Amino acid sequence: MKINQLALAHSEIVSNTRMQNHKILGGLARTFAIAAAAIALPAQPVRAFTDNQARVLPFPTQTVSTIPSNGDVNPYGVAFVPEGFPTGGKLNPGDLLVSNFNDNNNIQGTGTTIIDISSSGQMSVFFAGTAPLGLSTGLAVLKAGFVLVANCPTNNQTPVAGAAAGSLLLIDFNGNLVNTFTSNEIQGPWDFSVYDQGGKVWVFVSNAITGTVSRLELVFNAGNFSIKSEATIASNYTHRVDPVTFEVAPTGSAFDSQTGILYVASTGDNAVYAVPNALTVRGSHGKGTIIYADQVHLHGALAMVFGPNGDLLVSNSDGINPDPNQPSEIVEFTVTGQFVGEISVDPNTGGAFGLKATRVINNTFRFAAVDDNANTITIWTLNSGL
Repeated sequence: MKINQLALAHSEIVSNTRMQNHKILGGLARTFAIAAAAIALPAQPVRAFTDNQARVLPFPTQTVSTIPSNGDVNPYGVAFVPEGFPTGGKLNPGDLLVSNFNDNNNIQGTGTTIIDISSSGQMSVFFAGTAPLGLSTGLAVLKAGFVLVANCPTNNQTPVAGAAAGSLLLIDFNGNLVNTFTSNEIQGPWDFSVYDQGGKVWVFVSNAITGTVSRLELVFNAGNFSIKSEATIASNYTHRVDPVTFEVAPTGSAFDSQTGILYVASTGDNAVYAVPNALTVRGSHGKGTIIYADQVHLHGALAMVFGPNGDLLVSNSDGINPDPNQPSEIVEFTVTGQFVGEISVDPNTGGAFGLKATRVINNTFRFAAVDDNANTITIWTLNSGL
């Protein structure tokens, strides 16, 4: 791992709201720079803390293998088990789940496992599905006590195998498959994000085959979820089968429940878009409005999450607009399109993919990112006042 060009690039003139959001850490990029120094990794100089900024040290860093006993590789999806998750099953609050996309022969779209990493770093298999599966980047732990994962299997076509229609798998907290969702709105689910209200969950699915984003409304009844409604809410994103990356398509998304905006990272367009009224719209907004298309720092935008400061964090595939000086980058930027900072998770290209951020008890903040070159995941635990 190396840290690359890690510097704070926020404008000094920001709104009072953003000033409040940033005054503690001044952006996650600075935090990662400090973490890098703590583990003796090179980092670019960053601004010193001022008196009104809360201390973030200490922050333990764990790097754990994601290869289960069956040899699955290529970790994609990442999800934390939240505080308040129902007890009595295999999962505990603070655990981290990772889905594998490849099998032990490293064939894309054939991975069948989800691993569970405890807060102490112990790894075990949470779910072992039955082939054919290809568990992709969409992975979420639901408040009702379930895990939802995207299944984007290979279509086994030659010369290049892309995605089959696939499904969403609903798994209980003991690792048992309880439901399989298929639909015309699920067409190669490459990633998804959720808006989880317990008894009702909205799932925003990025489809590799159609280059669309669909909204599924799931409702909980009699111990299970079912699809209540579905719609295509965004479309026309660049999408194609790719011999190296399997699919180039819309990937990560992040929903802001306060504004109703869904942010979508489109790998082939190398840009991030804002789709308004994502929870209620009945038809497609097209791609939405472009908010970030930084050709200096973006290299095939992939998975995406909100940080605790309101910024967006996006991983990069290096299959689009590659730069050998910026391999396997995770980029931080504001929702108004200002670059903040970046971090490399691997010295070689193609290592960055799934990532997740969460706030836990006592204002602790945890951030996790996979390196699918090394088949590992790194977890940063930040002791902050965010």
